[in-house]
Amino acid sequence: MTEKPPRIQDVAKVAGVSTATVSRALSNPELLTKPTREAVFEAVRSTGYRVNRAARNLRKQSANAILVLVPNLGNPFFSKILEGISEGFADSDYSVLITDSNHLPQHDRRLTDYFLDGRIDGMISLDGNLTDTDMSEFARERVGGRIVFACEWVEGAPMPSVRSDNYKGAQLAIRHLHDLGHRRIAHVTGPADNRLTHVRREGVLAERRRLNLPQRPEWIIRGDFSLQSGRAAAQQIVAMKDRPSAVFCASDEVAFGLIAGLNAAGLRVPEDMSVVGFDDIDQAEHYVPALTTIRQDRIGLGRAAAELLLGQMAHPAGAEAVGVELLDVTLMVRDSSAPPAKPG
Repeated sequence: MTEKPPRIQDVAKVAGVSTATVSRALSNPELLTKPTREAVFEAVRSTGYRVNRAARNLRKQSANAILVLVPNLGNPFFSKILEGISEGFADSDYSVLITDSNHLPQHDRRLTDYFLDGRIDGMISLDGNLTDTDMSEFARERVGGRIVFACEWVEGAPMPSVRSDNYKGAQLAIRHLHDLGHRRIAHVTGPADNRLTHVRREGVLAERRRLNLPQRPEWIIRGDFSLQSGRAAAQQIVAMKDRPSAVFCASDEVAFGLIAGLNAAGLRVPEDMSVVGFDDIDQAEHYVPALTTIRQDRIGLGRAAAELLLGQMAHPAGAEAVGVELLDVTLMVRDSSAPPAKPG
């Protein structure tokens, strides 16, 4: 004969309190005195009682879950951000759900429906390519206060964001190459419609103007944050008559592809050309040559986004405030950058 699982009445009997007190201890323990809380928790342990979270969430009209929207789960850049988000929610009652936004069709109402159907309480978006239609849906259904952008963002959207200082990072990269003696510095960008691309390119152009460096239109090469675009950029650079001596890439993956393409063409890094990346993903330190890059605090970025969303959900009255939390970046000098080769 199967033994019946313990009920809340069994916990109440062992603790010597009412079932309402047990329920309060499990839902809002701060409302009870310490001795009462401890008596209930000890009774829970001794009876082996397990909370029916589905039923509790239904009563509270809360899913106790948040959704993280990732534009490309295969990109190693996002792994540390997800780790930080997980750490940020570790001491909460929220479960973290992850979905790849590449698999969500354009103008799909599912994101809004997640909120309206009670499947999630909040969302962190690492995707800056949500459409105006998506933003209108969120605003119309008044769920904007439960959405936080991390790393990427949608310009003008009424949601707070946590991001790295991309402008400063680009300036640090150009300044480092200049300090090594480089004056002919190219830049391989990210995708044309990406906010990170725009901010990093503006940082590059501003620093080149400040340092009075020569500017050639062909030295701004369009990429897309991928290895393939780095290889394609290498082919363009090798074919140039007026070739740069150093290249700043908008991501580490682009830098890896660029170095591979330069090697295939017989150019050595850093002897013939210096290369700097952006992100400091795990492979950067172990690549050959070890990559000089701009480090983003990706774990800190994820943790800050989690803390911001927790605050938004805990205090919905203040969720209308929209702001930007900017995290500092660091130049990591390694083996892929060096002074330019002397003529001859």
